[in-house]
Order: sequence, then structure tokens, then C-alpha cells
Amino acid sequence: MRFVVSSTELLRHLNAISRVISNKNTLPILDNFLFQLEGNTLTVTASDLETTLITTLSLENTEGDGNIAIPAKIVIDTLKEFPEQPLTFNINMDTMAVEILSENGKFSIVGQNGTDFPQLPELGDGATSLNMPHDVLLSGINKTLFATADDELRPVMNGIYIELSEDDLTFVASDAHKLVRYKRSDARADVQSSFILPKKPASLLKNLLPREDFDVKLAFDDKNAFFSLTGFKVVCRLVEGNYPAYNSVIPVNNPNKLTVDRVEFYNTLKRVSVFSNQASNLVKLALTSAEMVVSAQDVDFAISAVERIKCQYEGQEMEIGFKSTFLLEILSNLSSTKFRWNFRTRQEPEFYCLQKKK
Repeated sequence: MRFVVSSTELLRHLNAISRVISNKNTLPILDNFLFQLEGNTLTVTASDLETTLITTLSLENTEGDGNIAIPAKIVIDTLKEFPEQPLTFNINMDTMAVEILSENGKFSIVGQNGTDFPQLPELGDGATSLNMPHDVLLSGINKTLFATADDELRPVMNGIYIELSEDDLTFVASDAHKLVRYKRSDARADVQSSFILPKKPASLLKNLLPREDFDVKLAFDDKNAFFSLTGFKVVCRLVEGNYPAYNSVIPVNNPNKLTVDRVEFYNTLKRVSVFSNQASNLVKLALTSAEMVVSAQDVDFAISAVERIKCQYEGQEMEIGFKSTFLLEILSNLSSTKFRWNFRTRQEPEFYCLQKKK
């Protein structure tokens, strides 16, 4: 088996899929890339059993077909040292010896039989398929990934709940302290369905989607999901279980409404929170019709801070406290200039972007 490939092009593809490889693989074969050559198409696969990333390259100079597992670290570390140039891979399928020929040298690696690499799962007969706009999927992951949990006892909270309907597409994430629900009415499905996307494949998609220009082909059943992009495919095992009834914990009919500039509020919180107690990160908000006073103090070190910002507030004047880290996380993941904040005195707040979506 033989093929010629650009050093920088191959490195770009391998860097993209190498993020899936775990440092603590249970199978030694998973420390390798699986190279599969068929005709003029080179397919490279990386996996950790739970998540698999596949990339394809179209080549012009190839000879023979076959598959071989090549150590991932050696290949990437070698390619990083090459300037842009064509590399020739000569592979002896009998001895699994790999020779990489450059303009001035030869590098030898011993691979493994590619048949030992784990096979991809197959979708069941009742699988759901649809095309999803790449920007919608990317935006949904960006807006919710930060709110996922790391809870071994409740694995359903460790992923993004994606709910499909004929009216809209909803992304939900929560760590039991904060909950994010992000809806898009410009993306719909023909059938009502849902699944929980684990955090790791969501992070991988977050890195791949910015370079995508076309719709993502999504297919999933009750166990696995396949995301097909241009030149890449992400296959992952879904989180099994029922996601909590998130709508029941979102407060409704909140009489108090606060509208404030997001950036100004965010910068104020960052400054004031420096003076809060390091254990609680507590900041206090005093609300009046045209002004919000943000304050924090640490009695143990005798430090405090107070800052005023303009706002529009409709409701009962009050003082209310929050953990600053939670507010900062939420504000940093909003994209609008202003946002509306609805709440009661004894209920959790509800945030709304004032930037309209389609």
C-alpha cells in the first residue's frame, strides 16, 4: 500500500481528530490512528470507544488498498517538524512496516493490524435522520456547554439535552445550580425526538463546526449518534436515561423585570466580585427603578466594594444576593448588548437575550 499526501494537510486533519484520543485508553490499539486506503480516498480514524472521529482526504497518487493502525503520537510529532512538502507513505501489509519518505530522508514506524481497531456501531431500524444548519448546532453547543455538570451519580446531567420538534430546536444544560434553555425556531424536525449529547463529543463538534459551510447530517437512535460534516464524521455513544423535566423548574409570571447593559453589568461584577468572600463569591444587588447598586465584602479581610450602574427596573425595590461566578458565566455566554432579567423575591432568576433570533 502506498500513497502521497501533503504534510501540512495531513497534519491539519490528524490534529483535528487527535483530540478524541484518551491518555488512559483501556485498549492499546486506541493509541493509534487507523489509516484506511481505498482507491484515491484516505480515511483516518481515532477513537476512545465512546467517541470516534473520522476524517477523509482525497489523494491523487495512490497504489493498493488496505488498513493499518499507526501510533498517533509518533505520526503527529513527526509531521509537526516538516515544512510543507509531499510525503510518501510506503506500507508493507505483511510486516506492518511503515516508511515515510520526505525530500531528504526516510522514517520508519511499525504499525499494527487495522482489523484489531474497534468497529463503528450501527444505527437501529428506528433511527432518526435530519439535516441541521451548522450555525444552529454550533450556537446551541456554545450557549449551553458551560452549564453541563460533572456528576458521576447523575450522568444525564453531564451532557446537552437536544430536543427536536416540528416548531423549533431546543438545547438544554444544567448542573443543578444553573440551567440554560436555548431555543431556535429556524431549525425544525419532521418528528418529535430527543437525545442527550455527552460533553466530550459536544466539545469536539465545537472545534470542528466553525470551519463548516454546509448543513450537518445528523442520524441517531437510542444509543448512538452520527454527525456528518464536510471531511469529518463524529460518532458518539449517547447518554442513556431520562432528562429531568426542565420546564417545571423555570419560573413563570415573574413580576419584577430588570433590563441592563450586559457588558457594563459584566465588567462591574468582575470588579466588585474581587472583594467578595472567596468561599461564597457572594455579591449583593440593590434594585431601584433607575439604578442598580452592586456590592460585595469580605469581613475576614475588612475589604468591600460598591458600584452603581444605570438600569430599567419594573417591580418591587429589593436587595438580592447571588454567587458572582454563576452570573459571570451566564453573562459571558450571552451575545446581546442588553438582556432582560425576570425574577421574584424567592424564585430563581430568568435571563432573556434582547437580541432576536429568527
